[in-house]
Amino acid sequence: MLKERVIENVDHGWWIVSHEQKLWLPGGELPHGQAAAFDLAGARGALVGEWRGEPVWLVRQQRRRDMGSVRQIIDQDVGLFQLAGRGVQLAEFYRSHRYCGYCGHEMHPSKTEWAVLCGHCHQRYYPQIAPCVIVAIRREDHILLAQHTRHRNGIYTVLAGFVEVGETLEQAVAREVMEESNIQVKNLRYVVSQPWPFPQSLMTAFTAEYHSGELKIDPKELLDAGWYRYDALPLLPPPGTVARRLIEDTVARCRAEYE
Repeated sequence: MLKERVIENVDHGWWIVSHEQKLWLPGGELPHGQAAAFDLAGARGALVGEWRGEPVWLVRQQRRRDMGSVRQIIDQDVGLFQLAGRGVQLAEFYRSHRYCGYCGHEMHPSKTEWAVLCGHCHQRYYPQIAPCVIVAIRREDHILLAQHTRHRNGIYTVLAGFVEVGETLEQAVAREVMEESNIQVKNLRYVVSQPWPFPQSLMTAFTAEYHSGELKIDPKELLDAGWYRYDALPLLPPPGTVARRLIEDTVARCRAEYE
């Protein structure tokens, strides 16, 4: 729940200062320490969690210098990264829900949960989460990896996509894989999930085995794709991402069988 109060000089902890889905990262780091050190006294802030015994604050402010993406701290501990992602998503939720979508009246934060309420028509809005699927596909001792059009950094990763209305997670995996690569899969297995604040997703991760089809990419989604032997992989996503975990898990299984 959002319980904002005025920040005082002596308040301390981790500071998520966010505006328009950006994060304040002075010196490339998430601010940590007393509010006075970061000129935050007098701003309104709310507690959004705790990390290693210290409070984590959300401060919704106008843009400062050194604003960046949550991606810049993806290599930090997963718990702190997730709290930073929560803060950025909540800041954007409250910014984009100032007025009711039904009647146009001004909204106000709930006192009991992460929500906003309309005092005129009594509608209640919650932060929306978009479920996604991500899957590592294995063909004997090879892994299907692709370079996505939205990633121009040379990284090859596993296939992923959003779940559509009326789909199960399993159906979404089959559809996305077929649409992007012309491949059919089998033996789908759930692995793990990860909150993914880009902008408000929940990644549900799977492994699968190749079943049939010749690789043919959708050029609107992929720049390139190929089957890579487990010990000869291209540039991979950074550690801490669910994609990297799927790849590493698949590599471990290949090594156990082929070495």
